[in-house]
Amino acid sequence: MKQIIQDLQSGNTILADVPAPIVKRGAVLIRTQASLVSLGTEKMLVEFGKASLIDKARQQPDRVKQVLDKIKTDGLMPTLDAVFKKLGEPLPLGYCNAGEVIGVGEDVSEFRIGDRVVSNGPHAEVVLVPKNLVAHIPENVSYEEGSFTVVSAIGLQGIRLINPTFGETVVVIGLGLIGLITSQLLKANGCRVIGYDFDESKVKLAASFGVAAFQSSAETDPVKIVLEHTKGIGADGVIITASTQSNEVISQAAQMSRKKGRVVLVGVIGLDIKRADFFEKELSFQVSCSYGPGRYDELYEQKGSDYPIGYVRWTEKRNFEAVLDALAGGTLHVKPLITEIVPLPDFNNIYSDIGKSRSIASILKYPAESSVASNTVAITPSSFEKSKAVFGVIGAGNFTKMVIVPTMRKLDYAIKYIVSEKGLSASMLAKKYKVAFATSDYKEVLNDKEVNAVAITVRHNAHARLVIESLKAGKHVFVEKPLALTSEEVNEIESAYRESGKTLTVGFNRRFSPFAIKAKELLKGSGPINVIANMNAGFIPANSWVHDLKVGGGRIVGEACHLVDLITYFSGSLVKEVVMAAAGNNPNETTDNATLLLKYEDGSLGVINYFSNGSKSYAKERVEIYSQGRNIIIDNYRKLSCFGFSSSGMSKSQDKGHYNQFKMLQSRLQDGGKEVIPISETLNTSRAVLAAIESFKTGSWVSVKQ
Repeated sequence: MKQIIQDLQSGNTILADVPAPIVKRGAVLIRTQASLVSLGTEKMLVEFGKASLIDKARQQPDRVKQVLDKIKTDGLMPTLDAVFKKLGEPLPLGYCNAGEVIGVGEDVSEFRIGDRVVSNGPHAEVVLVPKNLVAHIPENVSYEEGSFTVVSAIGLQGIRLINPTFGETVVVIGLGLIGLITSQLLKANGCRVIGYDFDESKVKLAASFGVAAFQSSAETDPVKIVLEHTKGIGADGVIITASTQSNEVISQAAQMSRKKGRVVLVGVIGLDIKRADFFEKELSFQVSCSYGPGRYDELYEQKGSDYPIGYVRWTEKRNFEAVLDALAGGTLHVKPLITEIVPLPDFNNIYSDIGKSRSIASILKYPAESSVASNTVAITPSSFEKSKAVFGVIGAGNFTKMVIVPTMRKLDYAIKYIVSEKGLSASMLAKKYKVAFATSDYKEVLNDKEVNAVAITVRHNAHARLVIESLKAGKHVFVEKPLALTSEEVNEIESAYRESGKTLTVGFNRRFSPFAIKAKELLKGSGPINVIANMNAGFIPANSWVHDLKVGGGRIVGEACHLVDLITYFSGSLVKEVVMAAAGNNPNETTDNATLLLKYEDGSLGVINYFSNGSKSYAKERVEIYSQGRNIIIDNYRKLSCFGFSSSGMSKSQDKGHYNQFKMLQSRLQDGGKEVIPISETLNTSRAVLAAIESFKTGSWVSVKQ
C-alpha cells in the first residue's frame, strides 16, 4: 500500500510502498477513502525535516541537552551515531482519516466490516487504529466532510476548557482551519465570536459564518478593537489557535480579556508570559491537549479502557462523535473550508510548497476499493542460496533500528524479512539496509522454509510466545531480553527448546563486551568472587509500557537481567538463591529502585543496585569485582581498571558487546559448535530475576529452580 512519510534527513516528503497492517485485538482495520492534510501541524513537520542540522537543534533545545548529557556518559562517537540513526527514522504524516472498516479485532463489538468511520489514522491506504480513536460517520456526512472530525475535535476541546455560557464573547486568535471550525462551534454554542487573522481571505470566510472578524496588521490594535466590540469590558474568553514564535499573542490575549477571564491555548506560540498581564485581572490560562481526555493515556487509547461517562462526559472519542453530530445536523459547515481535493498519487501538489500554501483545507482522495493492499512488500532483490543462516527480524522498534539491524548488517548477515505491526517501520528499515522483504505478518517469516533463524525484538510480553512458535517452526532463535515474563513461560520455552534441536540466544550482550571478556580472562581459576553491579538506569515515566507488568514486566525483569547474566558469566556458576529489597510498599506494583542479592552455587555473591533516581550525567553502569585481594572495575564499558593484577586495564570507546555477540552467533550458526550462552545460564538468569520479584512479594529468600 501507499503511505505519505517525511524523511527527516533529506527533507523529502515521500509516497512510500509499505506493507498493509494486519488487524489485531482491540483495533479496527480501515481502508482510507479520504484524509485531511492538517496544514499547520504537517507544515511544521515538513519544514523541520527540511531544516539544517543546526536549525533542527535550535528548534529542539531540550533534545540538545539530552545529547550533551549522553556525550558525557557514553562518549562522542556513540552519541553521534545514535543521533544520526534517529534522524534517519521517517515520520508518518496525517491524523485526520475517513474510510471503510475492512477488519475488526477481538474485543471490538461496536464496529462491523463495511462501516463508514473516522479515525486519527495517518495518510495511508490502509490504517490500523485502536477502537477508542474510531467513530461512526452518519449517513448524510460524506467521507470528505468526515475527514474534518479529528482536527475539529482539537478546536472543540479548546472550547470545553473555556467553558463558555450563552451570550459570552469569545475571541479566536488565528483564523486558520482550526480557528474557523472553533468559531463555528462557538457560534453554535450561543457565543458572540470575534476573530482576527493576517489573511484577508480567511477573515472574509469567518465573517460569512457570522464572526465579527477583522484583518490584523502592523497598523491595527487587536486589543483596542476587542475592547470596542465589548464596550470596554473585554472578552470573557480567548482561544488562541494561531501558530507563531512571538510572545506578543499571549500578551494581547491577556490585555483583551475581562477581569477573571479565561485564556486557552490550542495553537503553538511563544509563552514568555508577563506576570502583570495575568496578575492584575486574575486570569486563568490553560493549554489544551489535543482531542480531549484520553489523549496519550495508553490505557484509554491502546487498551480500550473507557472513562465512565458520569465522570468524564467528553472523552476524545465522544468529542469525535459530537463533531460528527454537528456535521450531520448542519451546525458545522466544512465544505466552504475545502480549498482542494487531490488524488493520493498527486500528493506533492500539496506538499511541494506547503510552507507558502494559502490553502485552508486540502483533502487527499484515495484509490477505489478494488486495489488490494499486501501485507508483504518486496524491497531489495536478493538471493540466499549460499547463506547458511537466513534471518527474519520480528520487530522494528528503536533498539532494532539503532543497534540490532545495523550490527547484523555490519557483519553481513543474510536478512530476508523485517517485520513490524503497522508495516511502515519495517519498510523503511528494510530499505535502508537493503533487506529483501518488509511485512506486517510475522507468520510469513515462520512459514518461509528458506529462513532458518529469527531475531525477536518486539515488546516483552510477546517474547515467550514468539520464541516458542519459532522453535516449533524449526528456526534458530535470537530474542532480546527478557526471555519471558513468567516462570510458566520459561518452562514452556525450555520444553520447546529441548524438542527443537535448535539454538536459543538471549540478548545478554554485556558478557560479550571486550571489557567483560578481559575481566573474565583475568579471573580465570580464581574461585568464588564477589561482584557489585550498579545500574544508574534513569527515570522512565510511570505510564511507559515497560512498567506495565503484563506488557513490559517491569524494569527488574526487563533490564536488571543484564547484570544477573554478567555476574553469572564472571563466576561461571549458577544462581541458587535470590532476595530483593525495593522501594515502595506494594509488592504487586512495578519497581525501578531495588537491590538484589544473589547466592551462587560455587559460593560467589552478587549485589545488583538498580536505581532510577540518579543523575543522567552520571555513568549508567559500573561493575566492581572482588577476588583474592584483587579488584577489577568496569566503568560504563569504556574503561577497565585493575588493582592487584599485572595488567593495568584498558580503555576505549564504549562497547557493550553487541558486535561480539552477533559475531559469535554468526559463527555458531554457520559452523556449529557450542551455543554462545550456555542454555543452563540463559534459563537460570531468566528464573533468577523472576525469583527476585517473588522475593519482593514474600520478603524472603527464594530458591531458583535448576
